[in-house]
Amino acid sequence: MTKKRKRYTAEFKAEAVRLVRGGLSQAQVARDLGMSPGTLTQWVQLLRDEEDGAEKLADLEEMLRLRRLVARLKEERDILKKATAYFARESK
Repeated sequence: MTKKRKRYTAEFKAEAVRLVRGGLSQAQVARDLGMSPGTLTQWVQLLRDEEDGAEKLADLEEMLRLRRLVARLKEERDILKKATAYFARESK
């Protein structure tokens, strides 16, 4: 049986590298995330090698923040839709 290769999202990679850049050791981050230390080392090195690595990381962090905001706003919208429908039925 062949071992299936794991696929990681760009957001996951950015968060892992951010943790390393935040002062945690690569071994600790890899252990905490359940991944190979070698894979994490490659991600960190790739971002160091790119001239605009910091800008890309900031863009990814902003994208993550905005996705969380959109999800929260959709949840609030859905709650308001349900409340509106409920009160519309009650007023009839």
